[in-house]
Amino acid sequence: MTKLSVNINKIATLRNSRGGDVPNLVKVAKDCERFGAQGITIHPRPDERHIRYADVYDLKKIVTTEYNIEGNPTEGRFMEVVLDTNPTQVTLVPDKLGAITSNAGWDTIKNKDLLKDLISTFKQEGIRVSIFVDPDVKMVEGAAETGTDRIELYTEAYATDYSQNKKKAIAPFVKAAEKANELGLGLNAGHDLNLDNLAYFHQNIPGLLEVSIGHALISDALYLGLENTIQMYLRQLQ
Repeated sequence: MTKLSVNINKIATLRNSRGGDVPNLVKVAKDCERFGAQGITIHPRPDERHIRYADVYDLKKIVTTEYNIEGNPTEGRFMEVVLDTNPTQVTLVPDKLGAITSNAGWDTIKNKDLLKDLISTFKQEGIRVSIFVDPDVKMVEGAAETGTDRIELYTEAYATDYSQNKKKAIAPFVKAAEKANELGLGLNAGHDLNLDNLAYFHQNIPGLLEVSIGHALISDALYLGLENTIQMYLRQLQ
């Protein structure tokens, strides 16, 4: 079964825009779980423009499903808060400072030694590790040498090209997934997956364990309601 982890960054963005506590991030996380989400994902950044470091600790107290913290381990207090809160999973993303959103996977060959050291630190604390990679067989092979438990395929290219030629769009992701399965890596995916393209991705990617979806899901919830939207996304994964 492929799990749905809801990224609640956009809820924090909305809250921060008024400086108060509406909408309440903890309540939304609880509701996402109550409505069927099998995980909660957050991506704290050093400027705290959405998820604040304090949120990481607050959510740790209440998340009962998979708690996934993603971000760049070389920036800000990321290492500190992840090691303090001991989530189910940490997803390492090579974000640049000031990036609007994640826009590339790791070069697992050039960054092999760095990733090995980071992954070892997290795994010593019993935290499952996933690393963000592009759908490139060489990058998947490099990931296997770092000691990571899983990879997360960066799916923006698939989402962008899906409407023009879905078979062509998904082809490199199928190859990357097959290589991950061959090498014994767990497989996650995320970025720009939505109600239009998720089912086809799920049907064609072997061994897909988890998808992390935020922007599209929260946007859909404005029209469809959060509970209904989560249920609609879950049906795409059946």
